[in-house]
Amino acid sequence: MTSESGSSPAAPGAVFAPPTATYRLQLRPEFPFAAAESVVPHVASLGASHLHLSPVLESVPGSQHGYDVSDHTRVREELGGRDGLLALARTAREHGLGLIVDLVPNHMAAVPRHNRALWHVLKEGPSSPYARWFDIDWDGAGGRVLLPVLGGRLGDVLDQLRVEDGRLRYYEHSFPLREGTEALPLEQLVDAQWYRLGWWRLARTELNYRRFFTISELIGVRVEDPEVFAATHAVVLDLMARGAVQGLRIDHPDGLADPGGYLRTLGERAAAAAPAGHWTVVEKILADGEALPEGWPVSGTTGYDALRHIDGLFADPAGYGELLGQYRRYAAPPADRGGDWPATVRRAAYKVVTRELAAEVEALVRIAGRIAAGDLSVRDHAPWALRTALRELLVRVPVYRPYPARDAGAAPEDVVSAQSAQEASAAFPGAQEAETVALVRDLALGRRGDGPEHEAFRARFAQTASALRAKSVEDLAFYRYTPLLSAAEVGGDPGAPALSPDVFHAYCGRLQRDWPLTGTVLSTHDTKRSADVRAATAVLTERPQRWADFLASVTERTSAGPDPAPDPHFAWAAWQLAVGFGVPDPERLGGALLKHVREAGLRTSWTEQDAAYEEAVTRFVAAGPCGAAAGEVAELRAELAPYVRANVLGAALLHLTMPGVPDVYQGTEAEVRALVDPDNRREVPDLSGVLREVDRSGAPRDLSQEKVALTAAALRLRAARPDCFGEEASYEPLPATGPAAAHCVAFARSAHALTAVTRLSARLADAGGWRDTELPLPPGRWRDALWGDKRVFSGSVRLAELFAGRPVGLLVREG
Repeated sequence: MTSESGSSPAAPGAVFAPPTATYRLQLRPEFPFAAAESVVPHVASLGASHLHLSPVLESVPGSQHGYDVSDHTRVREELGGRDGLLALARTAREHGLGLIVDLVPNHMAAVPRHNRALWHVLKEGPSSPYARWFDIDWDGAGGRVLLPVLGGRLGDVLDQLRVEDGRLRYYEHSFPLREGTEALPLEQLVDAQWYRLGWWRLARTELNYRRFFTISELIGVRVEDPEVFAATHAVVLDLMARGAVQGLRIDHPDGLADPGGYLRTLGERAAAAAPAGHWTVVEKILADGEALPEGWPVSGTTGYDALRHIDGLFADPAGYGELLGQYRRYAAPPADRGGDWPATVRRAAYKVVTRELAAEVEALVRIAGRIAAGDLSVRDHAPWALRTALRELLVRVPVYRPYPARDAGAAPEDVVSAQSAQEASAAFPGAQEAETVALVRDLALGRRGDGPEHEAFRARFAQTASALRAKSVEDLAFYRYTPLLSAAEVGGDPGAPALSPDVFHAYCGRLQRDWPLTGTVLSTHDTKRSADVRAATAVLTERPQRWADFLASVTERTSAGPDPAPDPHFAWAAWQLAVGFGVPDPERLGGALLKHVREAGLRTSWTEQDAAYEEAVTRFVAAGPCGAAAGEVAELRAELAPYVRANVLGAALLHLTMPGVPDVYQGTEAEVRALVDPDNRREVPDLSGVLREVDRSGAPRDLSQEKVALTAAALRLRAARPDCFGEEASYEPLPATGPAAAHCVAFARSAHALTAVTRLSARLADAGGWRDTELPLPPGRWRDALWGDKRVFSGSVRLAELFAGRPVGLLVREG
């Protein structure tokens, strides 16, 4: 692990220190660099050390996220361009803040009229100097690039194509013409290009360029090529050299041909640009027990592994078991369509690998076929056998991506295992045909050679495994298996959502030892529900019988009405989300639930929409959770409020004081009830007045103010004492003693700061509260650092006293 330090934003040549905390801003045309400048004073006052910006390079006009990069040579004009970004950097520097930017190396927008490099390839074909930029399989699609943009089959929409201004146009789409084809009749012209315009549904099976997951509008970039790397990273490296940018968040490294090699190259170039240091984290989703590759020169991940460990503390294992039983009785999903987690994941993987990622599998079949054709010892493996072996092995990869031995982490031998090969062989009718599984496994493990085709197969197998895991788990199984929605989060494990304090402490100990400057998060632009919605939903594991009674009541109330739930599986998720959200807003809740049923793909989907079913979903949400039963939802939410508060504040304080560098997503220093995007990417709230009021009065009036005050206290402490939380800091679990000890999670940072939070507060109330439970403190006098409290403790403190009036404590050792 390398601590590539980047600190407070200073002019070039200044000494850097690692970030103490980052504050994420989601930039878009409606919130450009100039608007971000207005947020700087608040972020500085809050105590963060760096602004964390979403992608800043040129992207498709109007993009609300910026991950569809269209031109690496320019800072996005809609955000204010290079001058706007430099102005933001100056303003940030004046307030003691640095900038971290989101870097997107894996893909670009596959929109020719906005992507100059792609336009050139489509015009000149494989001879274009930009052809090396993209993973295009010219042996597929008849030697042309399939562009799946047509609303129907070509013959049905041919009259909607036109040649105009030397371009081929189709509605808003525009394509270049191959030299010498301009005067051809339309029917000949379309077949004379280096690209093939096709029906959008052909992307599933015919696509011959690597894309981002299953998004055909994003084309993969070959940054492993030195020339491509140089061209796509020059602007960002220049910004680092000028002192405007001090760190990088690397988006989706799993999609790259060689993530470790890319990160080593990036580290070398960034070190040359910013010799004083920089800070880099990667958006890497780690499976349970999986380690980040030690050979990567980064400070850690973006923090979804931390999210899973924090959320797990606030799920009651026994109550989750009760919820699971209720779910199976009420929703009654088949085992492989939401009833059982492993079965649901496996079926989802088969669906994605045979449908949405069929084109990616076919690319692997072609590569494997070419290798076999050139090697007498492995010839005569039929395409169908290669295809079957690939599918069977891919669905059994238990992590997002296997890595080569030089990077460690999840090595191929561990995840493309002999056991997986044995299971995969069962899909073949005979033992001889099943030998194809061994060939494909050997190719994936690099045991059949090191030529260009062999290397291409290894890389594409790993890239496809990553896409399959993301699409089948995050974007399918998470929406099918729904006993506890708060567990269905990026990096989470819905099959085992509850974690003990011992597991949490062990995780934190590993972070402090191995990755002390890793990123940590609770809410992001990609979380399906904000941390505060998840915190509220998790309380249901402590009140499973109350949930069952509520569900029976609202089901009876709505089932006899004109707009009942379309099915019980959906109803379970809808009522749970309504309670977690706690806002009777049919537009926001209905939008999230409509996305839910499309992602689940059980009754409707994004590509095969069932209009009648979707209308039933919309009507039910408006008439039920946001209508006739809104009162019961509000009543239950009010009843759970004290326990929701404990979860919200407890999760926030753990996040802000545990090992790593916490990232606060825009506005989440206050209570934020946000659902899946685009709901979670709404306008940045102005909380500067709230912070000033809290600072002035020292007495928060509601949960939002409490959370703002807590966030400011923790971040200001980190800023004032970075030595207590950084690379050289220590982490010491502090066990409580007494009858309710299991309900307290506490730890000390470098014998100077002490965090204590309440977990499973509803169960604690049922058991009679803290009673004689105490928390032995490390030596010294410990001052309360929250909300202007002047209390001082030493020795051993009764938790009923420490937590009097609030469920969390942040103490600082005097002297």
